Amino acid sequence: MSQGAPEGLLNLEGLTKHFRVGTGFLGASRQVVHAVDEVYLSVAEHEVLGLVGESGCGKSTVGRLALGLLRPTAGRIIFAGQDISRLDRAGLKALRRQMQIVFQDPVTSLNPRLNVGSILAEPLVIHGLAGRAEIKQRVAGLLAEVGLRPEHARRYPHQFSGGQRQRIGIARALALRPRLVVADEPVSALDVSIQAQVLNLLMELKERFGLTYVFVAHDLSVVRHVSQRIAVMYLGKIVEVAGGESFGRPPMHPYTEALLAAAPMADPRRPLRPPPVRGDVASPINPPSGCRFRTRCPEAQDICAQEEPPLRAIAPAHLCACHFR
Repeated sequence: MSQGAPEGLLNLEGLTKHFRVGTGFLGASRQVVHAVDEVYLSVAEHEVLGLVGESGCGKSTVGRLALGLLRPTAGRIIFAGQDISRLDRAGLKALRRQMQIVFQDPVTSLNPRLNVGSILAEPLVIHGLAGRAEIKQRVAGLLAEVGLRPEHARRYPHQFSGGQRQRIGIARALALRPRLVVADEPVSALDVSIQAQVLNLLMELKERFGLTYVFVAHDLSVVRHVSQRIAVMYLGKIVEVAGGESFGRPPMHPYTEALLAAAPMADPRRPLRPPPVRGDVASPINPPSGCRFRTRCPEAQDICAQEEPPLRAIAPAHLCACHFR
């Protein structure tokens, strides 16, 4: 299936992840959460792909699957031409030098018992990239790359602000000089005044080191600012993929339209109007038949319950999963 981009550094082919929850008689699993269902995406080298959707839609799960942090239920993950879906622990360790993640919460993602120097040195030691004599110099260089000072290596995470802690998380991700970085809501836990600084830092590092980003977020304004392409997820499915400049002009999928309508705008002259959706998100344990958005869609018709719309090209480099587009 074409994804609006050439075969790239990362290709997700029918990626599926189901989680079993609850226990029945004698410990038998009773229910299955359809977190991600048959996702197809391609991320070109040096590209920034934004992955958006409301909480619980599966976007963070896609990011973790892409890095091998979770095992897929079905589908393939092709990184640099290699299928990493079924690699063992040793095989995944070798790939860690090329694939890294920046977590959402810089407080819980940094070990409070280690000082910053030890946190940044750890990946270098594990992968044998620096001897004891080099560690201090390499750590100082990583801190400088993210706008911190060498003496910060002696401090502990609780001694930094939220923005500084996220810079440390970014430095840790860069320690192995990866090709791909999954940024999982990297600014959502930060003050608005700090978000722009961290976003600008991420973009500067992308240019300096030739990085490829999968940028996971729910804030459309942030994603549109940094992404060359944007993929929209709803209840485990990709419903629209478009170029960053053309995204939302106009929105093609009804869910994308609802997301854009719900985004706040600093314009007092703009009339307030509710998003054109109804009801609540369906349960991922029992997703609707056909189109998963149909239970909330103002345009839903009988065919939406009977047939799942394919993700298909409706314009150059623009994909949409809707029967009426």
